[in-house]
Amino acid sequence: MEEIWKNARSLRNNATDAEQHLWQQLRGRQLAGYKFRRQYPIAGFIADFACIEARLVVELDGGQHVERTAEDAARTRRIECNGYRVPRFWNDDVLVDTEVVLGEILRSLK
Repeated sequence: MEEIWKNARSLRNNATDAEQHLWQQLRGRQLAGYKFRRQYPIAGFIADFACIEARLVVELDGGQHVERTAEDAARTRRIECNGYRVPRFWNDDVLVDTEVVLGEILRSLK
């Protein structure tokens, strides 16, 4: 098995609270019937969540991302070059304003 797939599996098994919470809302086609995958390799990166049919990658950012804006921007550009849109959300927003985040994801899907 390729290393990136092993890393993706490890990330799925060690998800953050925000990732676990959002996954409970996205799994099983709960959001408008769209299928999401979690910790899915795209363009050499592991996307937090991906809806392949809608070409959408959802990224969640924790506090460590404040210091990694340049790396995150480069990652986003590379994923976008592969035909995906990439909305980003703070972990706190996912946990506190889940409905707002889901609304933004739904708008991005359509």
